[in-house]
This record gives sequence, structure tokens and C-alpha cells, in this order.
Amino acid sequence: MNPMNLTPYFFRAKAQLDKEDITMATLVTRNRFQVLSRLATNHKGPISAAVHINDDETKDEVMKELRDLYAGNADMQQYVDLHLIIDTYDRQFNLWRNVAKLFARTDYIMMLDVDFHLCTDLRKSIRSNPDIMDRLRDGRTALVVPAFEFEKQADGNDWHTFPTNKDDLVQLVQDGKIGMFHNNWFKGHGSTDYPHWYETDELYQVTHYDFSYEPYIIYKKEGSPWCDERFIGYGANKAACLYEIYLSGIEYWVLPNDFLIHQTHRYPEDARRKERQYNRKLYINYREEACLRYARKFFMSGEWETTRADNLKHECAKIHGFQRNFMTTTQ
Repeated sequence: MNPMNLTPYFFRAKAQLDKEDITMATLVTRNRFQVLSRLATNHKGPISAAVHINDDETKDEVMKELRDLYAGNADMQQYVDLHLIIDTYDRQFNLWRNVAKLFARTDYIMMLDVDFHLCTDLRKSIRSNPDIMDRLRDGRTALVVPAFEFEKQADGNDWHTFPTNKDDLVQLVQDGKIGMFHNNWFKGHGSTDYPHWYETDELYQVTHYDFSYEPYIIYKKEGSPWCDERFIGYGANKAACLYEIYLSGIEYWVLPNDFLIHQTHRYPEDARRKERQYNRKLYINYREEACLRYARKFFMSGEWETTRADNLKHECAKIHGFQRNFMTTTQ
């Protein structure tokens, strides 16, 4: 929105990184400092965190809190690259996601909201599987980690009580205690196909994509699209990131045994309502723009008749007038 004060690697992790490791790329504000600290201790692997601090009268106080947080946790010092953003604009989520991705120091990243607890050792399950690693290296696969949320918000307060294996999780599902994240908004995660996930132990492809789909994914940093920074605030910001990744020819494949659980916190509902209204309108126009942009790219590069354009052809056909507009721009 305006120039910001960005300091990459305000704190730099001490650990020696393996380029083929997976970095948790996340964004953090003051009210999530302790959650980031828990993530570092739980994950014990590379984290690239874009930390936003408001440039106001609280800045010095928040900076002290941040320094104390880093100094007080050896796992933060060992694993977390912290990129400091200071400006007067709240909730520029996609800009912050891009900062975390840009300065990640491994080949693969996970687009993760810091509120989610990593319940399984997904780095081990991925890196020990040659087929999955080959998919990541190729750059045409993004791995979906299914996300869950407790039915009673109070049950999501203490991560120590969260299940750590699929059998225990499925039992909680059958008991009605936990389910798909944001299950009141099926489009957000429904394409993961949770009923199938409960029954399978095999990697499987997302076949019923929806433009509102916003899973948590692991993918190759190089060559993948960036998040569009016009989306400010709540609503459609992450869906737009995932939409462009999908249009670019990257397929979504669901990990069969790994999962995340949301840690309960409060949302600023008034801001969410207003920002969603604005971003909903923006997303309508953005989808058409992205379809035309990638269609033209594939046409000019000779990839229009390859499988790389399949996602685009299927999804953009849903947009009224796309085919006519595409033909106009390529003649």
C-alpha cells in the first residue's frame, strides 16, 4: 500500500539448513508471538516468519517483547529466520506471505498459518518417501495437509491434548468432537475430500477443485506463483494465492496420514465482515484476470496443448465469456 520498513533476517536462525528441507513460511503479529515460539519448539525445523509491528506508540514495547521472546527460547534462535515489517497497515496478509516465502532458505515451503499445530512429523513422512520427494522436485505437485478444528472451542486451547496419529484423530471425528476446519464454509476445505481421507492410507489427488479452496500446502519455492498483494485484510486472500498456484499447472495431492489442528483464538468479527465484502468483489475480477494472464502465457509458450494447461482449462471455463476474451487476446 505504501513503502514499508522491511528488515530481512532481523534474527537469523543458527541451524545449518538442508536445501531439501521444508520451511514453515508463516506470518505473525504481536498477539501470536507465543504461538510462534511453540511452533519453533514443536517443529524443530526451519521457519521463515514475517513479523508485522505497527509503527505507532506501541512499537518500542512490542519490539522489546519480540527480542525477549527470541532470547528466551533456544529453539527460536536455532530454527527461526525472522523478517521484520514495520508500517502502519494491518492485515496485508499476502504481502507478508510473500516476504516469508522470499526469504525462506530451503527449496520447499509450507504456507502455514501460525495458529495451526503440527500434530505429526510431516517432514519425516515426506522426506522418507522417494516418490513424494520426486513430485516436489518436479515442481508440479503441492501437498495438502488436512486441517481440523474442535467442535468445542475450549477443546482447542491446549495443544498438549491434541491427537498425534490418524487413528486417534479419526476416533475423535467419530465421537463428534472434531471435524474439518471451518466446516460451516465447506468450500474452504471440502475439496480435500475428508470422507475419503479417513479411509485411505495412499496419497491422492484433489479432483473437485473449487475456487474458494484454501488448504495448507507444501510446495516448491522456485517457479511457483506469488500471492497477489492487492488483497488486504480478511477474505479471499489465501484462496487467491491457491487459485493462481492451481492455474499455473500445479496439482494438489493430499497427504494420507499427516494433519493439522487449529488452536483456538478470537477473530475481529467486525473487520472480517467488512473486508470480506470488499475482497469478494476483488476476487471475482481477479479470477478472470488470472485466467486470461495464464492462458496467454501458456499460448505464447506453446504449453496450451500440454497437461500444464489442464487445470486452467477446466477452471476458467466456469467464467462467463472467458473463451471469447481469450480468443480476442491471442489473435
